[in-house]
Amino acid sequence: MKPHIIIIGLGSGDEDQLTLGIWKKIQAADKLYLRTDQHPMVQMLTRNGITYESFDAIYESHDQFEQVYEAITAELLAKAKAAASADTPAGEIVYAVPGHPMVAEKTVQLLRERCPEAGIQLTLLGGESFLDQAFLRLGFDPIEGFQLLNGSDLSLYSLNPLLHTVITQVYDTLSASDVKLSLMELYPDEHEIVVGHALGVAGEERIHRIPLYELDHLQDFGNLSLVWVPRSEQERLRNRTFARLHEIVDILRSPEGCPWDREQTHQSLRKNLIEEAYEVLETFDEEDTDHMAEELGDLLLQVMLHAQIEAEAGSFNVWDVIAGLNEKLLRRHPHVFGAAQAGNADEALVNWNQIKQEEKRKKGIDPDQLPLLSGVPRELPGLMRAYKLQKKAAAVGFDWSRLEEVIEVVESELLELKEAIASLSKTEQQEELGDLLFSVVNLARFLKIDPEEAMSEANRKFFNRFGYIEQQVRLKGRNLEQTGLQEMEALWQEAKKI
Repeated sequence: MKPHIIIIGLGSGDEDQLTLGIWKKIQAADKLYLRTDQHPMVQMLTRNGITYESFDAIYESHDQFEQVYEAITAELLAKAKAAASADTPAGEIVYAVPGHPMVAEKTVQLLRERCPEAGIQLTLLGGESFLDQAFLRLGFDPIEGFQLLNGSDLSLYSLNPLLHTVITQVYDTLSASDVKLSLMELYPDEHEIVVGHALGVAGEERIHRIPLYELDHLQDFGNLSLVWVPRSEQERLRNRTFARLHEIVDILRSPEGCPWDREQTHQSLRKNLIEEAYEVLETFDEEDTDHMAEELGDLLLQVMLHAQIEAEAGSFNVWDVIAGLNEKLLRRHPHVFGAAQAGNADEALVNWNQIKQEEKRKKGIDPDQLPLLSGVPRELPGLMRAYKLQKKAAAVGFDWSRLEEVIEVVESELLELKEAIASLSKTEQQEELGDLLFSVVNLARFLKIDPEEAMSEANRKFFNRFGYIEQQVRLKGRNLEQTGLQEMEALWQEAKKI
């Protein structure tokens, strides 16, 4: 006789909601197994003399739920085969789970995977889900938008304020605390949520409407507890989602949107992208995280606008940009998302570069045939591009061997610039000035100093010192135009000491 497992749902806990068909199957079962006896329907089984065996002991012998579910599945498969070998009536066993077998029941999913492999027939019968009572007792319609999430694995990335959200596996204050922290990533502390316990079960049902920050203050959590976060269209919540940003940019570029935004092209926005990137860099030197967040937003807007322009042209959209980036990050980090190893940053960089080379080959590009310096973007700021060009050339041995040689080159280039100045040729002066700056970048590289950072620090000092001069002059009731160079130089020296 072929082994046979019949899975039934015990419903939400209200005896009146148990279907007649399920009750008949329970009464006729020769072998009845319960995932847990911590369910209101067990009282009805006991009153009617129904014998059963539960798997609660397995919960006590394992630390992780996944281990529990695997152990229960393995036992059920073994018991089904044993029942068939013993030639029990119909050769079947009945496995009862709380609620509905296909709602939040991991052991059922495992049995659906494993039974065909084990040659065991599997039959699933229904049962009232706790969701039926949630819709009824909490009073919301799932057609408005609904999602069911697992509280033991809740993530910010799965939350959507436009959907009714029901969270299960909130069985004690510790799990409630974890859920609260995840929800607070999106929702304000005082946002109202609902905690329901044993919904629809007479004498046991409890419903609490509380602010989010009080979620783990409740003490009556149990196996039949859930959290409901009602859907909301509050602007402050929608504005915390990427989808809202995409929607706003789409509207701005639409015929009914902003005339300025509609007129923009990749070329017209070119300088904006660069300026916004530099404004972000500027915030790194400040102690103002709010300003940093604002400037990062401005930079993100530039990305969104460029993606929207291409979406209108039909080439790609921002979702393609995100998908491409995600795939690249996964592909280039095999030491994180794959089987490769990287014990330090240098090894991780080796992985990254090897994968980049392989990506080029798949596109029909032979990396060995590309010019060595081709990978340095032309649009980089001058000092940064010079630094990267020199670094690439040095990697293959085209470099000075000693610092003294580099200093000699700087001095030589300065002399050539002086000669060009004397010649009064603007073309020569520009060329020699460029050579001098290039040699100074080389010196910075030998000193292991980033020339852009050094230049940025020099600019900062000049800005602050000149600001001191301006401030002191104004304190004297004058402006800079009324101040002589000698006085300004004296104030400059004061600023240096400060």
